[in-house]
Order: sequence, then structure tokens, then C-alpha cells
Amino acid sequence: MAANVTTPTAPPADYRVRIQVEPIRALANQVITNVERVIIGKHREVELALIALLCQGHVLIEDVPGTGKTMLARAFAKSLGCSFRRIQFTPDMLPTDVTGTSIFNQQTREFEFRPGPIIAQVVLTDEINRATPKTQSALLEAMEERQITVDGITYAMPMPFLVLATQNPIEYEGTFPLPEAQLDRFMMRIHLGYPNAAEEVQMLESQQRVHPIEGIRQVVSAQELINAQQAVKEVYVDRLIKEYIVALVETTRRHPDVYLGASPRGSLALVKTAQAKAAIRGRDFVAPDDVKELADGTLAHRLILSPAARLKKVDARGIVNEIVNSIPVPGARVR
Repeated sequence: MAANVTTPTAPPADYRVRIQVEPIRALANQVITNVERVIIGKHREVELALIALLCQGHVLIEDVPGTGKTMLARAFAKSLGCSFRRIQFTPDMLPTDVTGTSIFNQQTREFEFRPGPIIAQVVLTDEINRATPKTQSALLEAMEERQITVDGITYAMPMPFLVLATQNPIEYEGTFPLPEAQLDRFMMRIHLGYPNAAEEVQMLESQQRVHPIEGIRQVVSAQELINAQQAVKEVYVDRLIKEYIVALVETTRRHPDVYLGASPRGSLALVKTAQAKAAIRGRDFVAPDDVKELADGTLAHRLILSPAARLKKVDARGIVNEIVNSIPVPGARVR
């Protein structure tokens, strides 16, 4: 009798968890279409930011000034009806300027907590590498634990919670490079880049009288997003897909041009983002192509290159793409 051979991507017949991916796909299409009224010609980057949001992750946007980083964050906040705060980092900023502080009220004779700008649903931390390491570390607890501690009292962050951090990759004077621990907290790193000529003309025409951000309206509720975040976790990931992801991450640790490879947090980020990618595509299971498309954005910023590789101007993104092309994707197996 012939063995039952199936691909490793689809759920087995006895898989008990069933999710409805159509609401997730519809939500994604609504948000992406709305955001693209402001951010023109950057469909992939907008989709990546939404994927991180669906995975309850944070995004580092590394690009030159004027490419729409702030508008991307504002467009997402308005599309979701979420509170939005912008923090402009400077070298003289203190951690309490981010988290908030307790102030003594002379009328009540008690200390009152005045929340900082980090307590919002969508937070844009502009030029994060201009803040001192002490101030940068104020974000660690908020990003990872979704809470802040001020004067021994813990305050929970609102849900959903997304940090969009920006940094200029060209101008390094007066900056403090993000340490590995901070970079590892970001689920994805994306690059917006310049628009092409036709897209730039379209942008000029759209902003001739009023900025499109003023016309952005809420298209989904915060609760709908939270429901989608929970549903994405149930997207099926076959064991062979997990082994494929681990093989990719392990190879970054053995690469001759890499001093420090991706951490297990990178493996988790790749699994979670692949689940969200599959749901956006209308599938309730992860395919190898989902992993390959997201490996660059989730792993490259976690690599520390060797001194020799930096001298040769080796790019971390190029190393990840090289590894993706060298590791064979999972094949069929007998169930």
C-alpha cells in the first residue's frame, strides 16, 4: 500500500486548531490600503510593519531623513484609532523624559505619577541613536515586558503597543550606536528608501493642497487588531518548517564573516512573522517562501560582523540572503 506523502506546510488531517484567516486578511488589506494613501510606492515595507504589529513586535526603520518614517507611524495610528506619541531623542534627554516621573502634589500631600510619552499605543522614537545608552535602556522594559517601573511602581502599557524607532544610517556624529541587547528587541528592521520618479511625482501631486495624512480615517478598531494578534498565533507551523528556521539561524552563528550570530529571539521572530505573513496571504499554515521572504528583515540586524568583514564592507543583509539561498527548503515527508 502506498504511503501517504504530503508537503510539510499544510496541517495534518488530525490538526485540531482551526482558525479563520479571512478576517485577518481583510483587516490587513484595509490597513495597508489606508496607509498607502500616505506612503506611496512602499507596499512591501508597509506590509512588513503591519506584520510586526500583528506579532506584537517592534520595528526599527533605518533610513535617511525625509523618506516618510514619521508619516508611516502616524498613518498606522490613525488607521487603527490608536493613541500616538512622538519622542524626539537628543543627547540631553533623561530616562524620566521617556517613562514619566512622580511629582509631589502639595494639595493632596501625595506623589502623583505623570506618565511619559512612552505610554501610548503607537510610539515613534525618532533618531533613537541620538540618545545616551542610559536613556535608550529606558525603552527595554517597555518593549520587552510591555510595562515600565517608576519609583518601584509598575505601570502596564496600553494594548496594542507598537514602537517604531528611526535612525539615520549616514550621519553618525553625536550618536550612540544601539547595543546588541537593544537591537535584539526589535522584531524587524526595514528600509523605506527613496521613491522612484513616477512615485515622487504622485507624491507631489497628492500634497499640493493638503497632506493626505489629514484625510486618513480609522478603518479597524484596536480590539479587532488585538483579536487578529491572538488568531495569528494559531497559524500552523510544521516541525520541518521550524527545523528549517533553526538551520538558518544556526548557520548565521557559524558564518566566517559573523562574529555573533542571531539569537533564539531571532528564531522566534522569524516563526511569528511567518505566521502573520501566511495569514495575510489567506493561508492557515506557513510555507517555506514565507520564511525566505522575512529572513532578511528579522535576522540581519541581529548579526554582529567580524572586524575583517567590516573592513571588506560586507553587508549583513547580503549574508542572510546568501544563507537563505544555500539552505535547502524542507521537502515532502511521510506522515
